[in-house]
Amino acid sequence: MMKGQLAGLMKQAQAMQDNMKKMQDQLALIEVEGQSGAGLVKVVMTCKNDVKRVAIDPSLLADDKDMLEDLVAAAFNDAVRKAEATTQEKMAGVTAGMPLPPGFKMPF
Repeated sequence: MMKGQLAGLMKQAQAMQDNMKKMQDQLALIEVEGQSGAGLVKVVMTCKNDVKRVAIDPSLLADDKDMLEDLVAAAFNDAVRKAEATTQEKMAGVTAGMPLPPGFKMPF
């Protein structure tokens, strides 16, 4: 690899790192909603997995405690999956055009 190519690659890597930092900051502001029980339990969290709200339909409060706990867990898991999918989608644009080795996984 020639010196100029290496310098260009380093410049690209620095730009990608800067863009990734900006995207990480933006992801902290993007909210996703996970649901379970046909929307009776909802969890809102950021793409950085900070939970913002948990909403439980009042009709569930008189029901079985174990079922409610399962629904809350399912809503959290749904929100986490949505946050991960959104993060991957947003970060894919940051690495576009950067020649990465096959199978290389970004740390996000």
